[in-house]
Amino acid sequence: MTGVPGGGGRDEPVEFAAAEDFLRQFHSEIGSPTAYDERVHAVRAEIDETGTYEHTLAELTFGARVAWRNAARCIGRLYWNSLHIRDRRSLSVPSDVAAESIAHLRESTRGGRIRSTITVFAPDRPGRPGPRIVNEQLIRYAGYRRPDGGVLGDPRSVDLTTRAVALGWDRPSPPGPFDVLPLLVTDGNGATSRYDVPRDAVLEVPISHPEYPWFAELGLRWHAVPAISNMPLEIGGVRYPAAPFNGYYVGTEVGARNLADADRYDMLPTVAARLGLDTTSARTMWKDRALVELVRAVHHSFDQAGVTMADHHTESERFLTHLHREERAGRRCPADWSWIVPPMSASTTPVFHRYYDEPRADTRPAYLPVDS
Repeated sequence: MTGVPGGGGRDEPVEFAAAEDFLRQFHSEIGSPTAYDERVHAVRAEIDETGTYEHTLAELTFGARVAWRNAARCIGRLYWNSLHIRDRRSLSVPSDVAAESIAHLRESTRGGRIRSTITVFAPDRPGRPGPRIVNEQLIRYAGYRRPDGGVLGDPRSVDLTTRAVALGWDRPSPPGPFDVLPLLVTDGNGATSRYDVPRDAVLEVPISHPEYPWFAELGLRWHAVPAISNMPLEIGGVRYPAAPFNGYYVGTEVGARNLADADRYDMLPTVAARLGLDTTSARTMWKDRALVELVRAVHHSFDQAGVTMADHHTESERFLTHLHREERAGRRCPADWSWIVPPMSASTTPVFHRYYDEPRADTRPAYLPVDS
């Protein structure tokens, strides 16, 4: 595996230049400028001796938060500096990683008052890779391939479900559309183990509608915490391959994507039929009308359950507040337009009507693409 710009791969020593750049940024923004030279000297000596170096807790906290600030696909970056850090860098054994990932879910859920949180496990070191979480998110619903080629559950999770079953997961009988998958954790030698997620660690919201009682009969639900778990975190050339992190959902993520996309739960035809809409032509706007009611149902349900959820109009305004703060601080604010602009009613939100700084592959600190 080759390194990406700014740092070494899992078997490569850390590049001192990457460490130096990060330390310069850290001391420039929140550290003590007078301590910079001493810290750089110590880090250089540590890299020369071991091939890597250990971040202080302050450096880890700053790096994880700035990685969120740099996340070009995230609209919710206004509160980047409030990210709660769970330092678990001493842990690399898969069973410990799984246990602390479950603890992450419990601590970040807080009965529905979702707290933005990251748990950082052991980093990659030269010749000693850190642990990895296979799951895309700590909570994912299973997808079961039917004999007719269709899927029960989440089509996005078919491969992960197959892998979990091969590792001995005893899937529910009968299987359902919202079965929570176990965590799959890989150790430094590439061996993968399976760990079930306790039901009481997963807060779920049943979906109902403020006007249509039949909506509850659809049996839809969604989990409260979106915890990304397979993106490595890189800070100053040091890579943390297991660093699950979460914010909170925007309603359109659940209603207009997860439940609506044709390659996910594909609920628009069902909702349209129950609404009595004419689906014979796209020009009747049946998809648009069904989508609005599905998103309304999601927001209504999360509000009724007391679970934190943002709406796309408010979050768009918050993102521009964040952007203006970054501009005043003299920093770039990279943004991927296709992710920042909401997947419904796009032109009614202020983020639609402008362009943004293009994301750069060498931006660090960062949450990296999977398998980078």
